[in-house]
Amino acid sequence: MSTPPSPPGAERTDGSSVQIGALVPLTRPGWVEAGRHLLAGLELAVREVNDAGGIVGRPLELVVRDTAADPQRAAAAVDELARLGVAALAGEYHSVVARAAAARADALGLPFLCSSAVLDALTEQPTEWVARLAPAQSHGWQIYADFLLSAGHSRIAVAAESSVYWASGARILRDYLAPRGGTVIELDMRALTPTAVCDELVGNRATALLLLVGHPEPAASIVKSVRRDQRLAEIMMGAPAGQPEFAEWARLLGDDGAAIPFLRYLPERLSPLGARVETALRERLGEAPSFVAFEGYDTVAALADVLRSQGADRAGTAESWPRVAVEGTRGQIQFSRTPGISVWQWAWTPIQVVDRDPAEPDRFRILYAG
Repeated sequence: MSTPPSPPGAERTDGSSVQIGALVPLTRPGWVEAGRHLLAGLELAVREVNDAGGIVGRPLELVVRDTAADPQRAAAAVDELARLGVAALAGEYHSVVARAAAARADALGLPFLCSSAVLDALTEQPTEWVARLAPAQSHGWQIYADFLLSAGHSRIAVAAESSVYWASGARILRDYLAPRGGTVIELDMRALTPTAVCDELVGNRATALLLLVGHPEPAASIVKSVRRDQRLAEIMMGAPAGQPEFAEWARLLGDDGAAIPFLRYLPERLSPLGARVETALRERLGEAPSFVAFEGYDTVAALADVLRSQGADRAGTAESWPRVAVEGTRGQIQFSRTPGISVWQWAWTPIQVVDRDPAEPDRFRILYAG
């Protein structure tokens, strides 16, 4: 599949720059808002690296490719970027897309630092070529399950679409909650309308509904249906995948979108570096940065550290993952081998369960921290 050209100035052919290929969802059906925040973080960090002298005197440059949430398009982009001679790959938000990119990067011997995707099995087999900043889905979603239990929820319905990511999330919740007295009731969104979801919730006596579905639809329609059903006035809705993080959620749903807890990968208080980066990202985005923007910044910070010591040598970069020790916006970034995870993993970024405050939907409340 063809990929759109990168933005003007993103590619140089005179050999003087060190190039990083950036995989980002910038068009539908990709989560465009997440992609915009991810790219803002990547670009800000590149600018700061270059302001500080680049990579041993050579400018760092991004070669951006839009994945549009399409695994085949992402794999084709990895092939193209490898031919262009990039030193490494960065980015990607969607787990299923990142998995396709990681498989190609592994096959080609191209280092890939994945920013945001959480699927545990990012590659089928253990690989030296891929590292990840975001916490594995099993780690984050088990913390979310602990939050549900602490809030008194044991009959939990999940409205789930069909994908590897959503199926993995439902399995993690079911396996973790069952021995702790919790029951997970799966509602197949291929067969149910939002109104029918409400009837299922009543019939199953669920006290919580988790939205394991795409954004904006069908997530927004389900939220509206549940909010308008008087039988479900007491039910808690949750979105562990983070749909309410972005401003589009509040614009679409207003007050209906508040009090829906989700996972966010930020510390309770930002470090001085984090606070400075937050200010710069806010200026760049024209709105409060999401945790995804911080993931983008931290990706380049970690890669730049490796490239300064290894140059653009791909094998040297891959061999350097266990030696990374970089101050990121959310803590000290180091990679290790984690049981059950096939890639080099930062274990772990700070994790919070937060929601939008019903009294002030632009403000987030921290409900639980892991």
